[in-house]
Amino acid sequence: MTLLALGQMRRRPAAFVGLAVALFLAVATLTLFGSLFAADITTPAVARKATTGPSLMVIAGAFGEIAVLVAFFVVVNALGFALRQQHRELALLRTIAATPRQVRRLVRGQVVMTTLLVTVPGGAVGSAAAQSFLTELQRRGMVAPGVWVPGTPMPMLVALAIALAVGLAASAVAARRISRIPPAAALTASSTEQGRTGVLRLLAAVGVLMGGGLLLRLAASRPAEQVDKAGRAALLGSLVLLVAVALAGPLAARVLAAALGTPVRALAPGAGWLADANLRGYARRLSSAVVPVALLVGLSGTMLIMTSTAEHAAGAAASSVTSATDVWLRQVELALLVCFAAVSTVNTLVAVTAERRREFALLRLVGATRSQLLRMLTAEAVLTTAVGVLLGAAVAGAASAAFSTAVSGSPLPSLPVAGCWWIAAGATALTVPGILATGLRAVRGPAAELVGGSRD
Repeated sequence: MTLLALGQMRRRPAAFVGLAVALFLAVATLTLFGSLFAADITTPAVARKATTGPSLMVIAGAFGEIAVLVAFFVVVNALGFALRQQHRELALLRTIAATPRQVRRLVRGQVVMTTLLVTVPGGAVGSAAAQSFLTELQRRGMVAPGVWVPGTPMPMLVALAIALAVGLAASAVAARRISRIPPAAALTASSTEQGRTGVLRLLAAVGVLMGGGLLLRLAASRPAEQVDKAGRAALLGSLVLLVAVALAGPLAARVLAAALGTPVRALAPGAGWLADANLRGYARRLSSAVVPVALLVGLSGTMLIMTSTAEHAAGAAASSVTSATDVWLRQVELALLVCFAAVSTVNTLVAVTAERRREFALLRLVGATRSQLLRMLTAEAVLTTAVGVLLGAAVAGAASAAFSTAVSGSPLPSLPVAGCWWIAAGATALTVPGILATGLRAVRGPAAELVGGSRD
C-alpha cells in the first residue's frame, strides 16, 4: 500500500505539491506560535516583570489564532482537491476488488507521507520565524530582553501531531464518498460531475453561515472600549463565513457564473459562450478555483477595512488598535494571511487548469485552435476572478459592518477605496496569469496522443 501511495504521488505531482506546500505552511505556523509559547513558559520570573504589557503568550495567542485556522482551511482545501484529482484512479482500484478500507488506507498513507516530508523544513522555518518575531517584539519593548526561544523540538512535534490529526480527519471525510459507493458507480462518477450539491452539504453550509452571523452579531454588540475584542470576533466571523462559502461553493459559484456569464457571452459570442458553459457545467471545479480567491479577498479586505474604520472612529487614536506596535502586528498578520491565501490560489488554479489537458485535446480534435482555447481560458479566468472577488467582498463587507457598528455605532465602515482596488488587482494578477500560463502549457503536444493517453 505504501508503494501504491508513492506511485500516486509521483503520477500526480501538481496536486500533491499543492498539498505539501499547504502542510508546510501549517507546520511552520504551528511551530512559530508553539515556539513563542515555549519561550513564554521558560521565561524566568524576573524577566517577566521587566515589562508591564501583555505576556508573550497573550500576544502570540491573539496574533496567531486566525493564522492557524486559515492554515488549516488551506490544508483541508488542498487535500480535498488532491483527492478529487485521484477520483478515477481510486474508482479503478474499487473495480479490481480493492475494498473501501484499502482505499481509505491508501489515502491516509498519502497524507502521512506528505506531512512527514514537510515537517522538518516546516519546523525549521517556523523556529527561525519565531526567533525573528521575538527579536522584533524585544526591539519594540513589548518583550523583555532576557526572553529567548528554547532549542527544543517539542513545538515541531506538536505541530506534526496537529497537522496529522487535521489531515487524517479531512481525508476520512473526503474519501468517504468514493469508498462507500459501488465500484461501477464510482467509476461512472469519476468521469462526470455530480449535478447537484448534496443536501447535507447545504445544511452544513446553512449551519456554518448562522454561526458566522452569530459571531458578527457578537462583534457588533461589543462596547466601544472593547475595540480589540470586536475586531477579533469580526475577523473570526469572516473566516467562518468563508467556510460557509466553501461548503455552498458549487451552488453559489453556479448562480454567480450564470449571472456574470451573460455579458461575457455578449462580448465574446464564441469563446464567452464556451467559457460560461464550462463554468456552469463544472460547478465543483469552479468552486475549487473560486474559494481561494474569495479567501484572499475576504480576509485581506476585512483587515484593511477594519483598520481604516478604527483609525477614523471617534476616540480610536487612544486605542491599541491604532498604536504603532499594534498596526505593525496587524500588518504582519495580514502578510501571513495573504501568503496563505495566495499560495492556495496559485496551487489550486494551476492544478485545476493542468488536469484539463485531455479536455483541451478533445476540443482541438473537433476544430478548435490554440488561440481559440486561450481566448476561452481568458474568459474563464475573468469570470472566475469576478466570482471569487464578489464572494470575498460580500464576506469582507459583512464583517466590516459588524466591526464598524461596534466602534462607531454605524454599520457603514470607512472604506479605503485605493486599498480595496489593490486587493482586487492582486487577486486578478494571481488568477488570470496563473490560468493562462498553465493553459498555454496544457494545450501543447499532439492532441490525438493526449486524448488516447493519460489525463495528466
